[in-house]
Amino acid sequence: MKRALFTAISAALLASGGVAYANHHEGAGTAIAAAVADSRRPEADTARDALRKPAEIVAFAGVHPGMTIAEIAPGGGYFTRLLAAAVGPQGRVYALVPAFFASRPGGLDGINALAAEYGNVEVVVVEGYNSLTLPQPVDLVWTTENYHDLANGDMAAVNGAMLNALKPGGIYFVEDHAAPGTGLTATRTLHRIDPMAVIGQVTTAGFVLEATSDLLHNPADPHTANPGDVEPTSDKFALRFRRPQ
Repeated sequence: MKRALFTAISAALLASGGVAYANHHEGAGTAIAAAVADSRRPEADTARDALRKPAEIVAFAGVHPGMTIAEIAPGGGYFTRLLAAAVGPQGRVYALVPAFFASRPGGLDGINALAAEYGNVEVVVVEGYNSLTLPQPVDLVWTTENYHDLANGDMAAVNGAMLNALKPGGIYFVEDHAAPGTGLTATRTLHRIDPMAVIGQVTTAGFVLEATSDLLHNPADPHTANPGDVEPTSDKFALRFRRPQ
């Protein structure tokens, strides 16, 4: 039932023109293609491309040259590299690393090396995502496969902080492992989340749902396993929200 509702929402947004990709911005498609083909990307990243569909996902999120992006919990930097290359030298990516991770021995080594390599990536250590101070308002907040963890805390405060971090009209992009029909009950046990729960929380914070995507949908996933046990073939959803002007 929940999956059917999600599909219906997707169809309605498509019919209303809500899934206009980034390519209406001059050079976006070319910049994204170049980012995916960038020789600086490690082989471990490019080997994942067939299943992660980075060109399509980055385009869906609305990324274009010159953007300023805040990326929540960049991890190994798979998308950080792509975003940095796609926004180009006139853009910027703030890699928001949680303090508990940064405090580990060598915890910042990888992301600091990436930042030095690309030049337009700035590492920002944050105590929590429910209270965020950035050097400037951003065009896009990006989170992939982290929302379900954040949802174990005060998500109203987190989403409120993301709203405040964005420029008016800015984009909030969420991609995560799907657990249709479960609400918030699978966030700790299966490390998944119901996309309808995400939509409910984010729109309550003041965002407008602009587009949904089934690019990473896998109907063969029974949604009963931790994604770490079935990756990279877990069923995923992608959502694009907009801060009102």
